[in-house]
Amino acid sequence: MIQVPTIHNEAKAGDIAPKVILPGDPVRAKFIAENYFTETKHFNAVRGALGYTGLYRGQTLSVMASGMGMPSMGIYAQELFEGYGVEEIYRVGTAGSLREEVKIHDVILAVSASTDSNFAAAYHLPGTIAPTADFGLMQRIAATAKYHQVELKAGNILTSDRFYQPCLEDMKAWGAMGTLVVEMETAALYLVAAQTGKKAVSLLTVTDNALTGETMPPKEKERSLRRMIVVAMNA
Repeated sequence: MIQVPTIHNEAKAGDIAPKVILPGDPVRAKFIAENYFTETKHFNAVRGALGYTGLYRGQTLSVMASGMGMPSMGIYAQELFEGYGVEEIYRVGTAGSLREEVKIHDVILAVSASTDSNFAAAYHLPGTIAPTADFGLMQRIAATAKYHQVELKAGNILTSDRFYQPCLEDMKAWGAMGTLVVEMETAALYLVAAQTGKKAVSLLTVTDNALTGETMPPKEKERSLRRMIVVAMNA
């Protein structure tokens, strides 16, 4: 059992809700708290991983930044699940397209997360694990997206240790296997959820194309990301 507060999170027991929205970017965590929560309480600023708890439509929710990459996600997810008693984590992140039909602005439901990382080796499993989202949370996300008229593309994604990919052909190979997008955190979240017996799901907005270099104009990001955030918070 992880003792709280931790060296990464100054929140006290009871400061964090059982359901947490987990963007990577601390600025996005602050944006969610300021624009969607009422009765907001700030619980963490250690290492800039901003965290807040508040009310959203009468339900207590928390939002916190996970930082970038699988090691950072692994730390915060483990502490939230084991130390703070969090039951459900909803990642809201960004990703790069790996397939022609996956366009900028699309919202992706990560059913499973392949990875080029060695993160799962620490579990000493006699084979290769396939990290997956919780089915119940996926059902909630799908129903909520339909209600809010947000089209989802659901499937396998790639969680990579590298943002700047040295070999474009590797990315093309993942896309050829039906992998929708590439990002840097989801596989770690799903692995930690499986280890701790908790629930997690990852929603991603496509902000660039990993194969062509096309990117979403900055002025469009807030509007596009709001669609994903609303789905996660209402699920």
